[in-house]
Amino acid sequence: MKLLDNFEVRDLGNLELLAKQVVEGFIIGLHKSPFHGFSVEFAEHRLYNQGESTKNIDWKVYARTDKLFTKRFEEETNLRCQIVVDASSSMYFPKDAEANKLQFSALAAAALMNLLKKQRDAFGLSIFDSEIRNHSKAKSSTAHYRLLLTYLDQLLQNPEDNKTTAAAQALHQIADSIHRRSLVVIFSDMFEQRDSTDQLFSALQHLKHNKHEVILFHVVDKQREIQFEYKNRPYLFIDMETGEQVRLQSNQVKEEYQKQVKAFKEELKIKCLQYKVDFVEADINEGFKPILQSYLVKRGKMG
Repeated sequence: MKLLDNFEVRDLGNLELLAKQVVEGFIIGLHKSPFHGFSVEFAEHRLYNQGESTKNIDWKVYARTDKLFTKRFEEETNLRCQIVVDASSSMYFPKDAEANKLQFSALAAAALMNLLKKQRDAFGLSIFDSEIRNHSKAKSSTAHYRLLLTYLDQLLQNPEDNKTTAAAQALHQIADSIHRRSLVVIFSDMFEQRDSTDQLFSALQHLKHNKHEVILFHVVDKQREIQFEYKNRPYLFIDMETGEQVRLQSNQVKEEYQKQVKAFKEELKIKCLQYKVDFVEADINEGFKPILQSYLVKRGKMG
């Protein structure tokens, strides 16, 4: 299954190893690309702030980069990040393909946690479908990291059909449960019932009202879910959350489907813009670079 940017993954059995490989590949790529602003040592250092003590400045790094960095220490936590993963049944799409949206989200979440751990930042994990299934507060230890990987692994090992989603309700609860200003990173296809979209936007607003920074990774299989690219033959389409079935020829509905999905996506993007939520389309066939890069840009802005 071609999930990583630089090589293929055939098995999601070892999330810890895969997350490490994703992050290492990404960091190597950073230094080959024009995406400047992050030194090779960014995981262990932070930029020196004028006025603070000079005793922790790494002069070797200064000699190489002409920039002042101070060494980080284990207890130093600059950022708190809550990673939120939608585990409703629509995230198991496409069911018979090599990679689905939940597998992509779990590995992306694991890679982000690996990066956060490298940077001595605290991270927590929330998993929801029709209700919150796991909610772990932000910590920065290796034991905590491994525990959260176990939760993600259990999720992947036990796929369930007909799990509905209540993203709005879950996000409201998460907003109430995070008591310190945090970066909230959401992995979801945001496929709620059409009559629930107002509540969904209200939940995003709630997170912002509580002074959190928010990145919404809109996880989709772009080719199938947005562009509706299917051969023109009869298909049996099954709603993964309700089990409802409909048999039709794809070209009969393609134009109307694309119109409806485009309208939903535009509404979502506009609301995110209004609420100052970072909206990032995360196509499961495009690898993890957009995920990690969006996070680093956001982290850089938060200081």
